[in-house]
Amino acid sequence: MRKQIAAANWKMNLTLQQGEALVDELMAIPHNLADNQEAVFGIPFPYLTTIQQKLKGKKNVHVAAQNCYNKKSGAFTGEVSAEMLQSIGVPYVIIGHSERREYFNESNQMLAEKVDLCLENKLKPVFCCGEALSVREAGTQNSFVETQLKESLFHLSEEQLTGFVIAYEPIWAIGTGKTASSDQAQEIHAHIRSVFEAKYGETVANSISILYGGSVKAANAKEIFGKPDVDGGLVGGASLVAAEFAAIINSLK
Repeated sequence: MRKQIAAANWKMNLTLQQGEALVDELMAIPHNLADNQEAVFGIPFPYLTTIQQKLKGKKNVHVAAQNCYNKKSGAFTGEVSAEMLQSIGVPYVIIGHSERREYFNESNQMLAEKVDLCLENKLKPVFCCGEALSVREAGTQNSFVETQLKESLFHLSEEQLTGFVIAYEPIWAIGTGKTASSDQAQEIHAHIRSVFEAKYGETVANSISILYGGSVKAANAKEIFGKPDVDGGLVGGASLVAAEFAAIINSLK
């Protein structure tokens, strides 16, 4: 059974003290994670070790970095390497978020390099893909997302892709309050899985967790997560509210 994941992306929000208070409040709310379920917190770099310490001993609860650089080491002031993250015990890294692609011009090739460095350092990427409104309106979202996947991930082996985590983000639904309907989410998630199945086979494709990342909140999480090819969510704004994110965790199937 593939993993079902509720992943919080705090983005560039919260001070350390606010983050600690949020985690304390969240952990005080009853939520049960089954063996195939995980809660993952995408934390700003300065707080990773502190929040990780706070979550220590909690079953199936992990931290994630929000990014890493596409070079192993060197004269890249201000950047953080996969090796650095591995050295402090961070298990997950969000790679290729739409905001990184848009504001920092991250290309599919650059993201392929980041994925490779993550895997070399035993980090699990949460690889983001998705289309803008203009692509969706043109009806070319399937081929657009397919190109992102092929150019960044299709050099990987079956073994490397087994149990991999993808986050599909309809960019037009991020922070806008617009949400793809649960049927729209299922349609493109099924397409993403079929893209992997065509190259890597059914077993690998069915092992990949595909998260939905467009304005997930407590009110719609259960319906979206209930779709057969939706394996949880990458959650932005709603993850900054303890009661909201707890309800999203409890909506995992």
